[in-house]
Amino acid sequence: METLPFLEDIYPDNLLYAATIRSPVAKGLLKKIDTPALPGNFTLITAKDIPGLNRLEGTKIPILAYEQLSYIGEPVAILLGDNKTKLEKLAAKCVVCVSEEKPVFSCKDPESITDISRELVIGDTAGEFTKNGKIITGCYETGIQDHWYAEPVGAICWYEKEELKDKLIVRTATQWPHQLKRAVIKALGIDPASVNIEPTALNLHFDGKLWYPALVACHAAIGVYVTKRPVRLILNREEDFFYTPKRASVKVDIASIFEENGKINAAEIDITVNLGSYAVNGNEILDQVCLGVLGLYKINNLKLTAKAKLTNIPPQGPFSGFGLAQGLFAIERHVSQVAGLVNQDPAEWRINHLNSKLLLPSLPVKQASAENELINIAAKNSDYYRKWSSHELLRQNRKGSLPHKGDNPRGIGIAAGFNGNGLLYHIEDKGIYNVEVTLTKESILEIKASITTSEDYNKIWEKVALETMSIKPEKVRIVSAGALDCGPSCSSRNITAITKLVEKCCLAIRKQRFHAPLPITVKRSIKPQNGVLLGGLFTPPQGKSMDITGFLKPGFAAAVVEVSIDLIECMPVIRGVWLLVDGGKIISKNRAKRSLTRGAAQALGWAFTENIEYINGQLPRSQYNNFTIFSPVEIPPIHIDFLEPGKGSADFNEPKGIGELPFTCIPAAFLQAVSQAMGSSFKSIPLKRKDIFEMIRVTG
Repeated sequence: METLPFLEDIYPDNLLYAATIRSPVAKGLLKKIDTPALPGNFTLITAKDIPGLNRLEGTKIPILAYEQLSYIGEPVAILLGDNKTKLEKLAAKCVVCVSEEKPVFSCKDPESITDISRELVIGDTAGEFTKNGKIITGCYETGIQDHWYAEPVGAICWYEKEELKDKLIVRTATQWPHQLKRAVIKALGIDPASVNIEPTALNLHFDGKLWYPALVACHAAIGVYVTKRPVRLILNREEDFFYTPKRASVKVDIASIFEENGKINAAEIDITVNLGSYAVNGNEILDQVCLGVLGLYKINNLKLTAKAKLTNIPPQGPFSGFGLAQGLFAIERHVSQVAGLVNQDPAEWRINHLNSKLLLPSLPVKQASAENELINIAAKNSDYYRKWSSHELLRQNRKGSLPHKGDNPRGIGIAAGFNGNGLLYHIEDKGIYNVEVTLTKESILEIKASITTSEDYNKIWEKVALETMSIKPEKVRIVSAGALDCGPSCSSRNITAITKLVEKCCLAIRKQRFHAPLPITVKRSIKPQNGVLLGGLFTPPQGKSMDITGFLKPGFAAAVVEVSIDLIECMPVIRGVWLLVDGGKIISKNRAKRSLTRGAAQALGWAFTENIEYINGQLPRSQYNNFTIFSPVEIPPIHIDFLEPGKGSADFNEPKGIGELPFTCIPAAFLQAVSQAMGSSFKSIPLKRKDIFEMIRVTG
């Protein structure tokens, strides 16, 4: 695969720069835009200049707002000019005049609107809660998280002559080139053949460049359409931080009744997701949160209600997964509390009660033993059992008080998680994706795939070609230009579904290569496998089909995190992270370990260091100035291991999704470790220093 440039390195001739004019209010009606006198080479573009559909493909988002304003920073106009410094000064003088309305920022606001809801009832929870047993309740909240890309979101567009016709070239970093192309085509109302999408270097994205680059690309493309000159629109670092989608915040309330041995007889679960404006990927996010809560432990009597709310903050979205991590965090924290109340080791409780084969579709019987083995081996690798007993004895001896400052308490936590291999719902493309492989006359193997990713899939597919066709790696070419739609590069699809298509193409060519003349071209496709989950109880919403393909062979993981608490700085110090993964066939252990280590660091950031939240509809500048992520030298010891054949894993013939696994289990294990160390149950992330300080103040 060719080395892709960064957007920052692309400067077409006769270039116009672009600046986004944004809404100053969270909710209101746009009246007019007052601009200073614009020089002749400066142009203001508004919604009336959009030649096609003023709606972003697959969403309800206007490309440029023209009446209703829904969040602070919503784009209302694009200002173009050939002098970047003057452009920024003129953009700052533009005044967006509005009739302001009362906004809604919190899901707790009675005026917040429920955009999507789901209800699920199994058995009789009301009857169970009237019986004898211990009852525990908890409110588990997960905050937003910023993707903090190596390069902010942007796009550069221009016309190029091709066979006497103008072809629009769009360069941007995107996880889904074909969805972005459809968005540009509809916004301009032009022939699909007149647009080429040429992706740039994606680098780390954590699923943050799934749909938002299409919005920026439409802005730049409309600028080219109007001016007939190249347009460069790249957000500055502050714009990217304040206005791009964040991981959606989720609140999960759980009440359960359980027996003396810790078995949960009934649970009532209420889920609320803050989707912000326009509910992008709403069904996907809400239902994956639900699956995260429900997918690991069998509860015979269950009542679940879930709501996705619209509020006047920027549209929220995925972050390395579409909600599984938020749901799993809630249930993992809850069952650790259940284990504590019945005086059981949380690891032993999980081994006794894990039973996901009854909840996820078509899991082999062997899989249950694999999950139990994951927890047991992770515990042994980290010396969890000894450490937990030791830390627990010290905690109990403190009798509710903390040691003197300087004697830092320790704790250790464990949690489990799983990872699907794709999305539950597709958009207008019908969910049919393709790969094309050609063996040329020169015996070059060309793999046409429209994936855009920072990962080294060229090395992985070279290995597949070597194993299936004995073709040397230097004879493999990966081509993205003109490739068919491979779907979005997210949710571990590339390493599972797309790699499987490449393998099928190679096997088909192998059967023909000595019987048919070269070149030989083979295409293979993925089609949705429509179905239902949870034994038929989890059905798709009306008008949608649920593709269960990604959950037929999920990846699993168990994580252990050990911490000590610096009582002076009110800081948890992470002493070690142990992650054991059942990823099926691991094609490249080095790549897998690198990806998981990176994800583990980001999962810890979500759990503690990345404290950001919307205040009155926007992120305060102080949060931008103080925002920190782990630098390489600050990353704590992270130990990654894989479940080996013969240790209970059900299938080592195919790769499983593993990319999101750190987020599904590490935050819950971290918070359990802090809870044991502090002798108090923390339930929400990101954990704040003031939470630790308050606990020290009360007990110290």
